[in-house]
Amino acid sequence: MALHLHNTLSRKVEPFEPLDPDGSVGMYCCGPTVHDFAHIGNFRTFVFADLVRRYLEFRGYDVNHVMNITDVEDKIIRRVREQNTTLAEYTAQYEDAFFADLKVLNCTEAHHIPKATDHIPEMIDIISKLMERGIAYQAADQSIYFSIENYQGCGCQYGRLVKLNFEEMRQGERVSDDEYEKESVADFALWKARVEEDGEVYWPSPWGEGRPGWHIECSAMSMKLLGTSFDLHLGGEDLAFPHHEDEIAQSEGATGKPFVKYWLHGAHLLVEGKKMSKSLGNFYTLRDLIDKGYDGREVRQLMISAHYRETFNFTMAGLDGARTAMARIDECVAKLRDAKADAGDATADAIAGSH
Repeated sequence: MALHLHNTLSRKVEPFEPLDPDGSVGMYCCGPTVHDFAHIGNFRTFVFADLVRRYLEFRGYDVNHVMNITDVEDKIIRRVREQNTTLAEYTAQYEDAFFADLKVLNCTEAHHIPKATDHIPEMIDIISKLMERGIAYQAADQSIYFSIENYQGCGCQYGRLVKLNFEEMRQGERVSDDEYEKESVADFALWKARVEEDGEVYWPSPWGEGRPGWHIECSAMSMKLLGTSFDLHLGGEDLAFPHHEDEIAQSEGATGKPFVKYWLHGAHLLVEGKKMSKSLGNFYTLRDLIDKGYDGREVRQLMISAHYRETFNFTMAGLDGARTAMARIDECVAKLRDAKADAGDATADAIAGSH
């Protein structure tokens, strides 16, 4: 039976046909932004990605799995300044914690784990190509922005993963923040000119000292390791816009080639029926759940108990149910092992009796 996937790009279920006929599959999953401990909503996406990879490998595909580390963006820079530390020191603690948590959840480590700060030259190269093609421009603040109008003027379409109302869009408006709402459709920052608040977080570029925008980071890392066109891009549905939409635009704008064939997005996670929030007291990291006496297998079991495209309600009662389910599985496995051992003993006795 052929494998079928729901492709956000086409908004329909399609047969999975890798770009490479020999069965090699390039798969990119947006990794953590290491500004804090990852929460259980984040980990639903990573468990989902782990299942996709494991199943593809089970079906015989040779998967090349890439997951990035976002170690420079607005939140990180703000916290580095507040804590009077260095970028590397601040992000290292949360990066280490993330990989420790992945092991607790029994997630397979990606084959490549690039860091944004190690790929600044690749980002500058993409931005330079966009500048050459007239799709990017330098604004009065010396930052470089992606021009949606010029991109669409080249015959390209912006708004392929989500439906956007361009009639409400204010032409020429720019957004410098890494994250912005759907209603703020506008030119987005590719390279942010250095400002005092950035402290020592900056790099040289042809346009002056500064740092990359968040969206350009994933384009640079994914295309370096998987090529200008690859098979699968995964992430949470909250990343579809603007992050993934901007990835498509800047990547295809720079290369003139299709970026990703299949886009898979996991749905939001609720906690006790409500959006997860620290103010509501329902915000949990994996470590919070471990401290409550649950283990990684139980958390993983609960996360995979619902379809990845369905909004999932995470509850403590559900965790208790996952614990019961795991106990039943363990009991079944133990009985099967005992039966195998008994069968082996009976065979050995029969062989001994024949001599």
